Order: sequence, then C-alpha cells, then structure tokens
Amino acid sequence: LLAEKVEQLMEWSSRRSVIRMNGDKFRRFVKAPPRNYSVIVMFTALQPQRQCSVCRQANEEYQVLANSWRYSSAFSNKLFFTIVDYDEGADVFQQLNMNSAPTFMHFPPKGKPKRADTFDLQRIGFAAEQLAKWIADRTDVHIRVFRPPNYSGTIALALLVSLVGGLLYLRRNNLEFIYNKTGWAMAALVCRFSL
Repeated sequence: LLAEKVEQLMEWSSRRSVIRMNGDKFRRFVKAPPRNYSVIVMFTALQPQRQCSVCRQANEEYQVLANSWRYSSAFSNKLFFTIVDYDEGADVFQQLNMNSAPTFMHFPPKGKPKRADTFDLQRIGFAAEQLAKWIADRTDVHIRVFRPPNYSGTIALALLVSLVGGLLYLRRNNLEFIYNKTGWAMAALVCRFSL
C-alpha cells in the first residue's frame, strides 16, 4: 500500500510540481497511514469569485518553491507539495477547523502535525525563501530557491533600440528631424506622462 501511494505521488509530481487534491485524495495520501514521506499542503481559495488576491500571490511563491524542489538534484520521494482549494475540498477545511486562507501546513511522515507544522504567515510572510527555511526546519530537506528570470527590462530596451535604429535607417538621407525642438518636446511629454 505504501509503495503504491508513493508511486502515485511520484507520477503526479512528474507531471506537475504541485499536486491538486480534493477531500478524498487528501484523506488517502496525506492523512491516512502508512506514510514515509512529508507533505506540504497549501490550503487556499483561488477561484475568482472568492476574490483572494493574497491567495494568488502566495500561490505564485508556492509554485516557485515547488518547481525549485522538483527540478533540483536533491529531488526525492521524501517530500511532496500539494494544494487543497476550498471549492474542491471544503470538507477538508471543516475537518481541520480552518476558516482562513491561505494556510501552509506540514504533515510529517509519522504522527499528527504539531503547532510548529503550521507556517506563521502573518509574522513571516509567504516568500518562497521563507517557506524553504520553514520546510528545512520541519523536514531537514533543504531547497535552494530558483526564481525564473525576468526579461521584461531587456526586451523593452531591445525594442527601444530597434525602433530608434529603424527610424534613423529610414530617415538616413534627411536627419534634420533630430534638430526639431518641437518634436523633442512632444517626445518628452509623452515619456513624462507614460511613466
């Protein structure tokens, strides 16, 4: 039974870093023994009608952390990242007496979660690095967080250089527009109001 559970969790993890769970999956893979693995569960309310902007931000950080674990060389079947959305697992929220989201909990391989197995979101925040530190304290699994690169500044600069270069190339025979004060004033106003 244990090998079957671990195999199923590994299969799900190979497809997605964070495993979505409903009430039945939660009871079978997280609560029910036997277990020789730790599970980090994010309880959340991501549906648009819930209007939980904090849930979306926390979910982005959680995805960064789970992807960092999934694609690290230390990845193993000792730790899994899961998510229970209120709309898919309201019974789980009731069973655990939860009335707020997002909440992060660690379910250890043996026994029930202790008080320290609930992440102190209000005091610490939900940055991926903070979650990784908390997980290291609870499980001895150290996750190095890798954030995806942000190329928006580079792309904007390349676009600006290509536009200016294209304009100069098209007007190469008549560059008098460079000395037009009205044109530069208009460009400055556009830049000023766009920032």
